Amino acid sequence: MSAVSTPPTAGAPVRRDAEATKAAILKAARHLLARHAHGDITLRAVAERAGVSAPLILKYFGNKDALFARVMSFEADADVLLDAPLDELGPHMVRHVLVSQSQLGADPLLRVVFAPLHAEQGDILRANFRAQVTERLTARLTGPDAGLRAELAVAALLGLGVVYGLARGPHVRAAALDDVVKRYAPLVQEHLTPTTPRP
Repeated sequence: MSAVSTPPTAGAPVRRDAEATKAAILKAARHLLARHAHGDITLRAVAERAGVSAPLILKYFGNKDALFARVMSFEADADVLLDAPLDELGPHMVRHVLVSQSQLGADPLLRVVFAPLHAEQGDILRANFRAQVTERLTARLTGPDAGLRAELAVAALLGLGVVYGLARGPHVRAAALDDVVKRYAPLVQEHLTPTTPRP
């Protein structure tokens, strides 16, 4: 038996991994949503970016509204972003944003920045963000001003995402990931578990 695989012959059907295909479709839709108004995005454009057919998107998601409902949800991203003990959450969140940007080509939070492009869908995006990210983080915090502290911690993560992913800051992108985490995470963690008394 040969250890070398041969490419499929012309005309042979290519088997797709359903989960990988769904992820590619969601990534393509997120990419387009960050650059175009919701109403201007077609299933064909999403399909072309994802390297699939429009009927395949319909098979997996049903319709455009259902696809973008998934894209506008932060639930799955928040599950991963907030998956650490509170006293380790700042470094975990900073690392997750950087790994998502550098290795996956996506950011778990950044799409909320483009809400103004999307009229009514922008309102949905903002409401989902508040309920699924900041309010969920607020619920984990103790002490005074939990809501404010949660929003400031998330704002710091959004800033990092903007510099890394949108502004493509050359110094942040060239730095070792562990070094950026070591420098930036204390800022985030201070909002989560303050060590300095507030006035």
